[in-house]
Parts: sequence; structure tokens; C-alpha cells
Amino acid sequence: MAEFEVVVSAGSLCSSDRAAVSFPHRWTDKGVTVVTQFTGAHLLHLAAAGCVLNDLYREAATRGITLDGVRVVASGGFDTEKWFSTGVQYAVEVDSPADDETIGNLLAIVDDVAEIPKALRAGMTVKRASL
Repeated sequence: MAEFEVVVSAGSLCSSDRAAVSFPHRWTDKGVTVVTQFTGAHLLHLAAAGCVLNDLYREAATRGITLDGVRVVASGGFDTEKWFSTGVQYAVEVDSPADDETIGNLLAIVDDVAEIPKALRAGMTVKRASL
């Protein structure tokens, strides 16, 4: 079983890794950096990490919480023999002048509302369609 990790970062926590790819981001002037490989497993984890990062900025903005930077690391196993995910986990680092309790509450809210993690937790139908 292999482990597949991705890192998405924004603001003061943007990656300086030479392998990082930068994207514009509606919530930050510096954009978002992504460090990952281009495999299905990595892309699945990237969707979860990117959603959490976006939702942190969105939910912070609605609550008047300043976020100077965010880093989300998502990883998980993939059974490379049968090609199924063994689950996704993520960890978040936040650079903010807000106190720890405020950030803890924000993280809890985002864990509850983040669309991609929510969809993965619930399960979903995926099927091939004709073009």
C-alpha cells in the first residue's frame, strides 16, 4: 500500500519548493502553491486539501478573521493492487493574529462544511458517460 501526499499553501505559508505550481486565488494576493505529483490518488487528495484551504478563507472572511497564511497537507493510502483509497486525512497550519480558540473554532466549522471532504465522507456515485 502506498501513501500519497499533497500540500496546498497560500499567503505567508506559500511554498518555496521548486516543484511547487502556483495558481491565482480569489482570497489571497500571492495565490496558492501546490506541491504534488500527477496521479489519480494525488488528485483525489488535492481536491480535499484545496477545498479545505478555500473554505478556511471563505469562512474566515464571513467572520472577520484575518488569515495571513494557510497550509493544508492531505494524504492517504491507496491499495495499488486493487486501486481503491484507504481514506484521506488532512492537517492544517494557520498563520493568523487570531487567538487559538478562534482558529480552533474556524477549523471545526470548515471540517463540517467543506464540500469535497463532505462528499467523500458520504460516498458518491461516479460513472462514465458518453461525450
